[in-house]
Amino acid sequence: MSPKEEKFYLKLRKDISNWLDKKAHMSHKSREYLMVVPDIFYLLVKLLQDPDVPSGKKVKLVTAITYFISPIDILPEALLGPLGYLDDLGVAAFVLNDLINTIDPQIIKRNWVGETDVLILVKRILINIDNIIGKGIWEKVKNVFG
Repeated sequence: MSPKEEKFYLKLRKDISNWLDKKAHMSHKSREYLMVVPDIFYLLVKLLQDPDVPSGKKVKLVTAITYFISPIDILPEALLGPLGYLDDLGVAAFVLNDLINTIDPQIIKRNWVGETDVLILVKRILINIDNIIGKGIWEKVKNVFG
């Protein structure tokens, strides 16, 4: 992980954690998904560096990482705070699902630092993303990355 990526990852963890501490009323689902955002970002970066991930798939990883880092996206973090990372999470899950279905899932598992089963987590995110960010917003995101 480059120093820039590591700095982004650590800042992301801190910002989301601090924000969630102030939002005790937030729904359990949104809270649960926001808490895994930094680890999903970390996974994207680690997979990009993994020699067992095919080059063609790395292009999608770069796109997802860029979407995370970019201040301009469908749900901008500058306006929404950490809630703005939920569309980034959807993009990451979309890209990771493609990887899960086309490469050895063990490659993904060995790069995961989170506590839950990453394969199940990705599927759960994709099943619930419509409800989390709204169907219309998710359709826009899928059109960009589909």
